Amino acid sequence: MDETEFWKIVDAAREDAEGDAEEQADLLVERLTRLDPDSVLDYARHFEARYNRAYLWDLWGAAAVLFDGAGEEVFDSFRCWLIGQGREVYEGAVHDPDSLAELLDDFDVEIDGDGEEIGFAADEAYEALTGAETPDLGIPMPGGEPLGTPIDLTDDEALAARFPRLWERFGAG
Repeated sequence: MDETEFWKIVDAAREDAEGDAEEQADLLVERLTRLDPDSVLDYARHFEARYNRAYLWDLWGAAAVLFDGAGEEVFDSFRCWLIGQGREVYEGAVHDPDSLAELLDDFDVEIDGDGEEIGFAADEAYEALTGAETPDLGIPMPGGEPLGTPIDLTDDEALAARFPRLWERFGAG
């Protein structure tokens, strides 16, 4: 599976789920179980690589603006959700997290941003196909601190200064 195929699967599930992350996760599992186990592992590698790539202070800060605060679990789930939003939103956010102000039509903390189940879709599909847990994908987890310039995730002034468009649209101020 190449990157284009990966994003096609993500996009098709997102469109069919009409923005419902839980439904999208179910649809991903359904679609992935139509593939062979090696293709599911390829999908998982693509997902994991993008998840790790999004381990950035700026994205964590953007999540803190959107959620009015974001601990580690919220940020982990947010990165899964972000991948689930498709290539355009994901790449735009990785390159310029403040661009989420324009890339997101809306953001409701009650229904958006929680992509934990999207992150487990490949594991569920692989287990359904093989009866075994997903093996080690050979992709090292990022260690320690996120990449980039640290930011105090509890400092509204710092968040507003670093993400002015996002803060204006979604911030607590």
